[in-house]
Amino acid sequence: MKIQGKMFIWLSVFILAMACVYGVWSKEAAGTTALFMAFGLCIMVGYYLAFTARRVDTGAGDNKEADVADDAGELGFFAPHSWQPLSLAVGGALAFLSICFGWWLMYFSAPIILVGLFGWVFEFYRGENQNQ
Repeated sequence: MKIQGKMFIWLSVFILAMACVYGVWSKEAAGTTALFMAFGLCIMVGYYLAFTARRVDTGAGDNKEADVADDAGELGFFAPHSWQPLSLAVGGALAFLSICFGWWLMYFSAPIILVGLFGWVFEFYRGENQNQ
């Protein structure tokens, strides 16, 4: 993760420089704002990866002498199946449609989003996947 963190931090430095140059030369607000927001996203990801790399063991990606087989094994726990992302997608779609058709549609989308969010967070606290 150290290498990925450094890559994102250097990418964010480059994007910041390009945002400044673009802002001065073009005097255009939308593109300059988008570049500064891209800088913010890159620095957040780079800082997270660099911060996490200090707390975890060195992975095979950070070892120059590593083989492909060194990275084999269990990478983590992934949910076998879940209906919650579907409800979040439907609720999110209705929420974005409320911008077009009227804010009254948000009254229908907010409960769907909340049910999907709470279901996704607590899906392993009960039912057949309770002990995972």
